Amino acid sequence: MITVSEPTSRTQRTAPSEIALAHAKRLLEKDPHLAVEQAREILKVIPAHPLARLILGAALRRSGEPAAARIELEALAEEQPSVAPAQLELAVARAESGDLPAAVAALRRAIELEAQSPEAWRLLGDYLDAQGDGAGADRARTHYLKVANRDPRLQAAGAALIANDLPRADALLLAHLEAHPTDVAALRMRAEVAARLRRYADAERLLERCLELAPSFDAARDNYAVVLNRAAKPEAALAQVNELLTRDPGNPGYRNLKAAILANLGEYAGAIELYETGLAIEPRQPMVWMSLGHAFKTEGQTEQSIAAYRRALTLRPSLGEAWWSLANLKTFRFEPSDLETMTGALKRTELCAEDRLHLHFALGKALEDRSAYEESFRHYARGNALRRQQHPYRASDNTEFVEASCRLFTREFFERRRGWGSAARDPVFIVGLPRAGSTLLEQILATHPQVEGTIELPNLPQIAHQLAGPEERGEQFCAAVETLRPAQVLELAERYLAGTRVHRKRGAPFFIDKMPNNCLYVGLVHLMFPNARIIDARRHPLACCFSAFKQHFSRGQNFTYDLADLGRYYRDYVALMAHVDGVLPGRVHRVIYEELVEHTEREVRRLLDYCGLPFEAACLRYYETDRPVRTASSEQVRRPIFREGLDQWRHYAPWLGPLEHALGAVLAAYPAVPAPPAAAGA
Repeated sequence: MITVSEPTSRTQRTAPSEIALAHAKRLLEKDPHLAVEQAREILKVIPAHPLARLILGAALRRSGEPAAARIELEALAEEQPSVAPAQLELAVARAESGDLPAAVAALRRAIELEAQSPEAWRLLGDYLDAQGDGAGADRARTHYLKVANRDPRLQAAGAALIANDLPRADALLLAHLEAHPTDVAALRMRAEVAARLRRYADAERLLERCLELAPSFDAARDNYAVVLNRAAKPEAALAQVNELLTRDPGNPGYRNLKAAILANLGEYAGAIELYETGLAIEPRQPMVWMSLGHAFKTEGQTEQSIAAYRRALTLRPSLGEAWWSLANLKTFRFEPSDLETMTGALKRTELCAEDRLHLHFALGKALEDRSAYEESFRHYARGNALRRQQHPYRASDNTEFVEASCRLFTREFFERRRGWGSAARDPVFIVGLPRAGSTLLEQILATHPQVEGTIELPNLPQIAHQLAGPEERGEQFCAAVETLRPAQVLELAERYLAGTRVHRKRGAPFFIDKMPNNCLYVGLVHLMFPNARIIDARRHPLACCFSAFKQHFSRGQNFTYDLADLGRYYRDYVALMAHVDGVLPGRVHRVIYEELVEHTEREVRRLLDYCGLPFEAACLRYYETDRPVRTASSEQVRRPIFREGLDQWRHYAPWLGPLEHALGAVLAAYPAVPAPPAAAGA
C-alpha cells in the first residue's frame, strides 16, 4: 500500500486527510460508489494524492467502470512505477477491460516490486490460465502457495483448522472461495475440512479442482491419494502416489503412503517391502516400525509383528499405539517391566491424549491377563472416556435412524419394489456388532473354495452416507431411499460391485463383506441385492458389549466408548433385526456365537446350507487357512474354537450396571448361555 508523505507546511491538513482516506478505504469494501465520491473529495483538497488516486481507481473498477479505472491507474502507475499496489490494481483493471497481456505485464511488475504478494501470484495464475498458458499458470500457483500463508483470510481459516473448529473454518473458506474460486490453497484447506468430516466425495471434488488448476501442487495430490484410499478407491489412490514418487522417488512420506495403499489393496508383501526399504535407509522411525508391525500382524507373522512393535517402543517408549498394538494381538502377554514403563509414561504431564488413551487400553488388557479386574476396568474406563471426548456420540441419533428404517422398510415397501436391484449373488454380508464373532464366521466361510474373504469393506456405508447427506440422519437416509427409482438402485448395486472388485484376488464366485455396522443397512442391502446372503453374527449382550468396550477401535465405532451407549446400540440393533425378520422372514441367517462354540459342526453345516454351498470339512479347520486378517480377532481366528471368551465378562460384572440397565429386556430375552463344562470328578 502507498505511504502518505506530505510536506511539513501542510501539517494542519494531515490528520483530517488520513481520517478521510481511512473512511474511503472502508467504503471501498462496502459501497464503491460512495468510495468514488469520497476519493474525489480528498483529491479536491490534496490534488494528485497517490493513495486517494489508488482508491479512486479501485472504486471505479468495482463500480463497473473498468475503462475509467484503467485511465486513472495507468497515469498513477506511470508516476509511481515502484509502487506494487498500483501495479496490482492496474493489472485487474486491464484484465477487466479485456487486455490480458497488459494485465500479465502489470502483475509481473508488481511481483518484481513485492515478490511475497499472495494476491499478485494468485491473479497471475488466473490470467495465464485465461490466456491458455496452463504450464505458466501452474508455475505461478506454485509460487503463490509459498506465500499464501501471508493472506490474513487464510490465516484465520488455518487457525480454526488447528483448533478443530471445523464449522468456522468451513464458513471462512467458503466465503473466501466465493470471491476467489481458483484459490488453490483455500480449495485444499476446504478439502481437509471435508475429509475430517468424512465427506470424502466433497473432498475428492475439491482436490480434483485444485489439481486441475495446479497440477504441480504435490501436497494437494498427496491429500488426494489419502482421500481416495479412505474412500475405498485404492487403485485410484495408487495412481496418484505413483505420480508423486515419479517426481520425488526418495520421499519417505510418499513411500509410506504407498505402503498403506498396498495394504488396503491386500498386497501386504509389497507394503512390507516398502516399509523395510524405508527403514533400511532411516531406521529411527517409530511410526513406520509400528506400521510394519501392523502389516506383519495382518499377514499372520506374529513374531515379526512383535519385534517391529518392540523396535518402535525402543525408539519412543511412550508411543501408546504401539503398546496397544501388542495388547491387541490378544495372545501376547506383557512382562512386569512393560507395566512399569506404561505406568510411568502415564505420569508424564506432557503426554498427548492419543498416547494416553492407548496406554490405558493396553494397561487394561495387561492387568486383565493378571486377573486384576478392578484396576483393569479403571484403565478401560479412562481410555474410553478420553476417546469419547474426541468423538462425541448421541445414542438418540442411532435410535432415530433405526425407528425411521422400521417405518420405511415394510412388507409393502419391498413388494412394490420386487425385482429391483442386481441379480448378483456374489456378496455375502456378515453384519452384527463388533466383537460378536463375525471374523470367525468370515474365516470359516473363507476356507470354502467357492468363497473369498476380503477386508471390512467401507463401500456400503459410503453409499448409505451419501444417501443420508452430510448430517447422516435417519430421516434423510430413508427419504432418499424411498425416492430411488429402479435404475438408480441398480446403479448403486453396480457401483458397489465395481468398487469391491479390487479386493477379489482369487476369482471365487462369492466374496465376503464383513462390516458389522452394515446391520443398519440391511433394508438397503436387500433392495440392492435381493439374492445376496445376509448373516447376522450375534453374541451374548454383556459379553459382546463389554468386549467392544475394552477394544480400542481406530474409527467408526463411536458408540463403544460408554457402557450405556453400548447397551442402547445393542438394543436398537436387536429391534431392527427383529423388524427385518418380521418383514422378510428367513431372509437373514442368524448365528449365535455361543451355539457355534458348543456345536461347531452343526452350526457350520447350517451356515453353508444357507449360503447354498456344499459342506467342506476344511471349514471346521478354518484356523489352518493362511490368509490376511485385518480385524482385532486376527490372532484368535488362527486358533481352534475356544470357550474362554464366553464368560470373561463375568469378572467385570460388578461394574457393568449401566450396560445392564441400558440393555433392559433384551438381556433377559437372549438365549441362555451354555454353562462351562463341569470339572473332572465333580
